[in-house]
Amino acid sequence: MKKQKVIVFLPAYNEEQSIGEVIRRIPRSFHPYVDVKVLVIDDGSTDNTVAAAREAGADYIYQMPENRGLGAAVRQGLQESLRLGADIGVMIDADNEYPAEQIPELLAPIFAGEADYTMGSRFLGTIRGMKWHRRLGNYFFTFLQSLLLRTWIYDGQSGMRAFSRQAMEHAEIIHDYNYAQVLTLNLVRKGFRIKEVPIRYQVRTTGQSFIKFRAYVTAVLPAIWREMRRPVKKVVIDEDAHRLPSIADKQCS
Repeated sequence: MKKQKVIVFLPAYNEEQSIGEVIRRIPRSFHPYVDVKVLVIDDGSTDNTVAAAREAGADYIYQMPENRGLGAAVRQGLQESLRLGADIGVMIDADNEYPAEQIPELLAPIFAGEADYTMGSRFLGTIRGMKWHRRLGNYFFTFLQSLLLRTWIYDGQSGMRAFSRQAMEHAEIIHDYNYAQVLTLNLVRKGFRIKEVPIRYQVRTTGQSFIKFRAYVTAVLPAIWREMRRPVKKVVIDEDAHRLPSIADKQCS
């Protein structure tokens, strides 16, 4: 059986304090038919993010010439993953808030042929220390996505996601500032099957978030409006493209 190449990509902007630990926590050998590589998308960092990523064992590093925004970095990560021959792409934030060791669980529905696009859900798992305004914002935008898609979503802003190759090929992110809402709206409207996986989460202990609430709202709401007005074509999904023997039965140390 052909091995599945999984590329885990980390969009990163000035994350020298945390990115090394995230990379070291990424499981490399959890299934005999899965080959894992790590890609860092450096979004114009002005600190030692790139050096820290190299030291921690990143296989590929793509450096943006200037800071363009999280949406642009995720778009580039999807494109680079495809260019490097990924069968599946995994995105995880570089701030160490998300559990990299749970990547096999995030991939399991894709390998089982049950989903094409998965998200790690903090609200189905455990969540500690999130500030009240961020939690309310998450509830609001997640509920809005659920209404627009007529599909219940628990954590629409998750920074931990996995994509089949088809999902990567067809994913469109229409603005540079952020990706979370428009990407899900785009893929689900095209017919890709979504599934949320419970994850453990804790708020970052190093660095700082560059997301500002007012800027976030004023950038994201118009982008959601534009995305929902765009016509999209349904994609014929190959549901067995990444099917593998059960990870639970085939785990290796």
